[in-house]
Amino acid sequence: MDKYFENLTLEDEDIIAGIRSGVSDGSIIPIFCGSAINNTGTASVLRAIVKCAPAPNERAPFIPEEGEPVICDPEGKTVATVFKTVSDQFGKFSYVKVMSGKITDGMSLYNPRTDSTEKLGRLYTMCGKKNTEVKEIACGDIGAIGKMDWRTSDTVCDPKAGVVLGQIPIAKPCYSMAVTPKVKGQDDKIAAGLNRLNEEDISFRVENNPETHEMVLSGAGDIQLDVLMSKLKSRFSVEAELHPARVAYREKIRARVQAHGRHKKQSGGSGQFGDVWIRFEPQDESDDMIFAEEVFGGSVPKNFFPSVEKGLRNAVHKGVLAGYPLVGLKAVLYDGSYHPVDSNDMAFQTAARLAYQEGIPNAKPTILEPIGTLKVTIPDANLGDIMSDISSKRRGTVLGMTAEEGMQVVEADVPMAEMSSYTIDLRSMTQGRGSFTLEFSRYEEAPQNVQQKVIADAKAREQE
Repeated sequence: MDKYFENLTLEDEDIIAGIRSGVSDGSIIPIFCGSAINNTGTASVLRAIVKCAPAPNERAPFIPEEGEPVICDPEGKTVATVFKTVSDQFGKFSYVKVMSGKITDGMSLYNPRTDSTEKLGRLYTMCGKKNTEVKEIACGDIGAIGKMDWRTSDTVCDPKAGVVLGQIPIAKPCYSMAVTPKVKGQDDKIAAGLNRLNEEDISFRVENNPETHEMVLSGAGDIQLDVLMSKLKSRFSVEAELHPARVAYREKIRARVQAHGRHKKQSGGSGQFGDVWIRFEPQDESDDMIFAEEVFGGSVPKNFFPSVEKGLRNAVHKGVLAGYPLVGLKAVLYDGSYHPVDSNDMAFQTAARLAYQEGIPNAKPTILEPIGTLKVTIPDANLGDIMSDISSKRRGTVLGMTAEEGMQVVEADVPMAEMSSYTIDLRSMTQGRGSFTLEFSRYEEAPQNVQQKVIADAKAREQE
């Protein structure tokens, strides 16, 4: 700076030295424009790396999550990080950056994540899709190793090094869609293909929702999910479709009722007989059902109490309004009767289920919807649009705002059912400069119009 104000000019060598110093300490991040498809700008990037990027042995020691600081020393213990994985039907390549020591053909490396030591496959240097087999990957270099059971972000090292470099920071997936095959019966193929793709791209998540019985794919946005669908088709020959994932609602009662369940069956020989009176009431202690008994005089023998409880616990998995699990329920068995010969475990389970079906519809059942805590980071200019969108379109409640590094962070409570397209909408409202996180917070009673829509959708699915 002094030299510039003194001469009002700087030589190219001075500029390069300044940029090199800034890149080394992380205060400068160069950005280059180009096109890999058209091979435009590639030479500029390579020249800049040579001139402006520090050599591996010029950087400060790397501080790992576990172990001693890692120094780029060709004679040190081998430490490398798996920063990329390529997996297809022909095989798997693990791309590694050697942080210390060297990797040689035939050596064995330890993986702290799996607590296992594996002998290396063949070593390659990569140039696009072309691979060239080599005998060694030197300190500071990048190479690829075939057929290793490693994942992206794994640390691999000399068994005596005791180093864990840490995970590559990945943003939480914020866009979810349900995946279904175009041809019935190919669910297993889709799951296998997505698991293979997840080996090379750890930024998306696949899970089977046991409540909605859907395979849910979550990623950074619609573009990433569309690319994954294209890869499924091109690499694994399976076509899949995306559609909005169903929301996991809950049901709860608001009133106290008494119900009678009686199961009697006689078909020659020993029959079945179970008779119970149960009081159902709401409770806020736990989402799980609380079971209690107030039976006097042995009207229901104690050995049948577990049968009544089991029948009720099986019943609460399906509510009476839209078939969603019933939460916050207390069931009290207070009377009943039995037969010394015909009463058994199954008879009392059935009687308890009949009492549930009779009593719950009269206990003012309601539907609860999941509420999430939303944090949106946006430029100041978009604050009004975001606030209006949250309160009017999303049925949300704004909790507060804070300023962070020239951006506004808006925190709000929003129904998660209204957030399925928020990634796309936020990108449109902020020209791609906004970001958000959404985490489940609690369940709250849904408005009547929402409940009616949920019940109608449930009936439509039953008819299908």
